Amino acid sequence: MIVAHKKGSLRGQLRVDEPMSRHTSWRVGGCADYFYVPADIADLAMYLNSLPTERPVYWLGLGSNMLVRDGGIRGCVIATSGALNRLQMVGEHRVRVEAGVAGAKVARFTVGHGLTGAQFLAGIPGTMGGALAMNAGAFGGETWDIVDKVETIDRQGRVRNRMRSEFKIGYRHITGPADEWFVAAHLRLTQGDVTEGKANIRILLAKRNQTQPTQIANAGSVFKNPPGDYAARLIEASGMKGLCVGTACVSQVHANFIVNTGSATAADIEDLMQRVRKGVEQQQGVALETEVRIVGEA
Repeated sequence: MIVAHKKGSLRGQLRVDEPMSRHTSWRVGGCADYFYVPADIADLAMYLNSLPTERPVYWLGLGSNMLVRDGGIRGCVIATSGALNRLQMVGEHRVRVEAGVAGAKVARFTVGHGLTGAQFLAGIPGTMGGALAMNAGAFGGETWDIVDKVETIDRQGRVRNRMRSEFKIGYRHITGPADEWFVAAHLRLTQGDVTEGKANIRILLAKRNQTQPTQIANAGSVFKNPPGDYAARLIEASGMKGLCVGTACVSQVHANFIVNTGSATAADIEDLMQRVRKGVEQQQGVALETEVRIVGEA
């Protein structure tokens, strides 16, 4: 249900009891108490400042890399996709991209402007905000390799510029100033050839389509690769490729993907994740770490 704002107040769209299955790439998840789509960063700042201090906030891009449990989310989900969507050149070899812009769009935009370094973002099925939050990577590239600085926002709606040096950057992990969220990034790239860049993106996407179950509902890689190895190899070596709980199955195309082949629930997916983790630990002696973020109530 959409809730109307008072005239002259917030300009975004607020919904209550919003089914998260509409917004997650696994197509599962219960309802969020509140779901806000901001008009822009200024509107987002006003909304955050208006929230009760006890209300939790969750951030949503394209809904990949996230499992929302069947009981839904007690708190507010802020949707950036289609909202924080500005993408522009801000100097020679520099691009400013807001958190709601899809990685594939960033890749195409930069290549179209004769820049190289961001083509790998075409292989990340999410937005820039999520890519920043987890240092997402694909095809040998990682998000923070090309970040010069970021813009963040806090619960009071204050926007800050933060340099790359203010963050501790690791594999699929970022640590920075507490209680701040990414709303934009400034990327530093290098001069490249447009034709070569477009060809590179086509090659990367073709490789992705050949090696990942892109036509079936999934959330990207489920587990982080352990040092010196690959989660997919360990899962397959443990005999769990194709393992199912209900209609949630370990993909036959890529063992580090769990696909929803029908009407799987979030509980089915989480149960399957636990079985895979336990099986790999028992048979391979490796404790896999989850890359997917699990939120909400069972």
